[in-house]
Amino acid sequence: MGPGDLEKILSRLPRDDVPELISSVESGEDAGVYLLDEDTALVQTLDFFPPIVDDPYTFGQIAAANALSDIYAMGARPLTALNLVAFPCSLGLDVLASILAGGHDKVRESGAVMVGGHTIEDKEPKYGLSVTGLVNPSEMTTIGGARPGDVLVLTKPVGTGILSTALKAEFIGEGDMAAAVESMRALNDEAALLFSRHGVSACTDVTGFGLGGHLFEMVRAARVSAELRAGEVPLFDGTLEMGRMGMMPSGLYRNKEYVGGAVRDDGSCDRTLFDCMFDPQTSGGLLGTVGEEDAGPLLDALRNGPCPTASVIGRVTEGEARISVYGERSC
Repeated sequence: MGPGDLEKILSRLPRDDVPELISSVESGEDAGVYLLDEDTALVQTLDFFPPIVDDPYTFGQIAAANALSDIYAMGARPLTALNLVAFPCSLGLDVLASILAGGHDKVRESGAVMVGGHTIEDKEPKYGLSVTGLVNPSEMTTIGGARPGDVLVLTKPVGTGILSTALKAEFIGEGDMAAAVESMRALNDEAALLFSRHGVSACTDVTGFGLGGHLFEMVRAARVSAELRAGEVPLFDGTLEMGRMGMMPSGLYRNKEYVGGAVRDDGSCDRTLFDCMFDPQTSGGLLGTVGEEDAGPLLDALRNGPCPTASVIGRVTEGEARISVYGERSC
């Protein structure tokens, strides 16, 4: 569901005014956070979706990494996970076993424990996790802390939605998106740890709303604006080419509609590259804001560690909830 429609639905629901609820649906954070005591808060999230690759084990890994990412975006440690499964039994139980094995192995890699789950029979397979984590509230990262003068740091390339669309249309093979698959099943745990060590002021993970949509939510929450240098945003190989061939997922257009006039293009940005900024991602990277003096050390640590393509892609500016997009990039 697109972010605009989601906001309309959520606006109709009653709000829970509970002092222990320090992050909820209304706050726009990546996960709900419930205060247990002054040093401990419970962090909860869930996510699931249909397959975006053919291999069931890889699908399970990607879906699990995607769900765990919300925990890392909050600066939290995953504790337990529950499987969420919709599956047509006609596909064969071996397929489901492989999906669950992929998810289980990724949860184990994160240090969390798989404690159960729920299954239903459906016409289309879907898989994901409900994840619970813990965080010290004083160490929690949120989307609302960006400060004018901070720079924007992105840890993973963009383009999984466009490449997945091209794969389904058989314009590319799975080998053509091998790098994207490896990125999608990579946890954001080490990147989150480095973000914490280098004092990021705000953080979110880039998923279904696309880079532009999630950046919009960050600047809106902090009541600031941002400059996005599209030419500095790392893209997976083939993303621009497939985009120019029309392999744009429908979610991309919903994401552009969601931000509306809040995002301005100065005319220097290639149109396809501009659209890539709204490509819905699966298990994307972390987007953080950090003081300019800390950006260099953070970038070095990321590039020499878990995120070799990590990049500074813009900066936070004065103003309220506006994003200016600059820069061209050639194929």
